[in-house]
Amino acid sequence: MTPINNDPVKTLSSILLVLLFISCSDFLEEDPKNQVSTGNYYTTEQDAISAVNSVYAYLGSYDASRGNTAGIYHSTFWVTQGLASDEMDNNQLGAPQFDQLGTFTHNADNTALLEIWQIHYKAIYLSNIAIERIPLIDMDGTLRSRLVNEARFLRGLLYFNLVRMFGDIPLIISEDAPLNPEASPEAEVYNQIIEDLGQAEALPRDGDIQEGRATRGAAKALLSKVYLRRGEYQLASGKAREVMDSGLYGLWDRFKDAFRIENRGGKEAVFSVGFGDGGGAISFWEVGQFNVRLLPPELSREVDGVTNTQGWQVANPQMYEGLGTSDERREDTFMTSFTASDSSTVNLDHVYIDKYWDREANPTAGDSFNDFPVIRYADVLLTYAEAQAGLGNFGEANEYLNRIRKRAGLDEARADTIEGFIDLLAEERGREFVAEGQRWFD
Repeated sequence: MTPINNDPVKTLSSILLVLLFISCSDFLEEDPKNQVSTGNYYTTEQDAISAVNSVYAYLGSYDASRGNTAGIYHSTFWVTQGLASDEMDNNQLGAPQFDQLGTFTHNADNTALLEIWQIHYKAIYLSNIAIERIPLIDMDGTLRSRLVNEARFLRGLLYFNLVRMFGDIPLIISEDAPLNPEASPEAEVYNQIIEDLGQAEALPRDGDIQEGRATRGAAKALLSKVYLRRGEYQLASGKAREVMDSGLYGLWDRFKDAFRIENRGGKEAVFSVGFGDGGGAISFWEVGQFNVRLLPPELSREVDGVTNTQGWQVANPQMYEGLGTSDERREDTFMTSFTASDSSTVNLDHVYIDKYWDREANPTAGDSFNDFPVIRYADVLLTYAEAQAGLGNFGEANEYLNRIRKRAGLDEARADTIEGFIDLLAEERGREFVAEGQRWFD
């Protein structure tokens, strides 16, 4: 789908180029846990595993000894997407970087955008090392190929995030990067993403590899989104269909079940990033900030046992009001009141987002052990639906759009023009993917 007004961010890419390699020069001096030092020669199978694990670490959280442990999906990335769209408003005092994103008054000094830029390129640098050095290690050939393809998947994901945010960006695919890289056209970046994800399609199927690692299904699902972004509807439809026909994925009967901790890595999770207790996807170091940022501060004060809910980001009230009372996602996603420990009702001044809070499994709320859903099966179905609409197959497009609506308790909706269908789809994606880092890109 067409991104919502991200031209102001794209204009920053040339300025951020200068900052990229300042950060990378510092990064070369690091030797964080779960990483092989870049100065070491890769000689063993464990070196190869550690090289790829180091990239995964930058998706969630990395070495606490370095101070800032926040990885890409820890908070800043999805908060930025929410604030720069019609999804969230900032409620965090002393955070001008987030205020600026909501009003498009940011510049190259915006620390949120700089953090996103730098962490992505650090992870890309590690991906490049893995892709170049692992093939030289004397080790089991099947594992060697798998690890290289995992690194390719991760590099493709990282570049897909960046190119959608910033447009023309440096395309660095070797650890021997130039000191002053020039931005490459979007088309070249997309070609590299497609090449990487095409290689990653050789990965094992879901269930044949440790939970949280890249899989064949994840590569195909991401590739379908890439093709859709480029308007290549036949290819997008085909890759999404391959995921659908694999028989490995499905929708939970209820929307809220997709966010229950016991269902981490379940049938709706195509690719997720884990936090905290290590019970979900690959986890590094710390808990997620979903509940800290999104649940109201009143909850910590009024409910015994609940801790550290800050409410730093709140839902745009229009997003909440756009969901009718018959839409089950309204209650499963948002909080406007709650019952205190003294049985009184606390009515909130803002609309908060509580979709990640599994009250039974995580009653204290603040520290979230939930996975971050990078790609859910619902996204695959809606990608397929949009691609089918782009091909003029509105019957098929409406069918799969309505599978998502049906789960939410809504009546069927239909459109027989591309304009009408895109309007329906934009509304549906907005309701389905609140606080999942999707809205700005939609």
